[in-house]
Amino acid sequence: MLGNVKNKKAGFNYEILDKYTAGMELLGTEVKAIKKGWGSLEGAHVVIRSGEAFLVGATIPPFQPANTVEGYEPTRTRRLLLQKKELSELEKSLQNKGLTIVPISMYNKGRYIKLDLALARGKKKFDKRETIKKRDVERDLGRSLKR
Repeated sequence: MLGNVKNKKAGFNYEILDKYTAGMELLGTEVKAIKKGWGSLEGAHVVIRSGEAFLVGATIPPFQPANTVEGYEPTRTRRLLLQKKELSELEKSLQNKGLTIVPISMYNKGRYIKLDLALARGKKKFDKRETIKKRDVERDLGRSLKR
């Protein structure tokens, strides 16, 4: 899909409890790179500091490396644009043990770049095994129904 960067492991590693959509503060070369589908959300997470949300650990390479600003960092911390109500909800829910905010996908909506976030709880090893078993059973059922 053009202009869509996904965190493929988010659904496997985390149990998703609630979803939010946020805007992002980006440079021009980053916007162009995301519209091309470049970038990675693997290992990224969201941190809330002093009433603002920040995306940490996401990699967005420059669109044209030769024309990039000197000292550009692909993994820099980027500010997220959320409503105050959503920020306060997220801050309150982060007080619970074991909860984190994980980015799910980055995409362009019109002329804006949006980031889908999820309030999530990390899965244990046995939960991941259970997910794999369910996926295998569904795949086998699908194959047998095709025949």
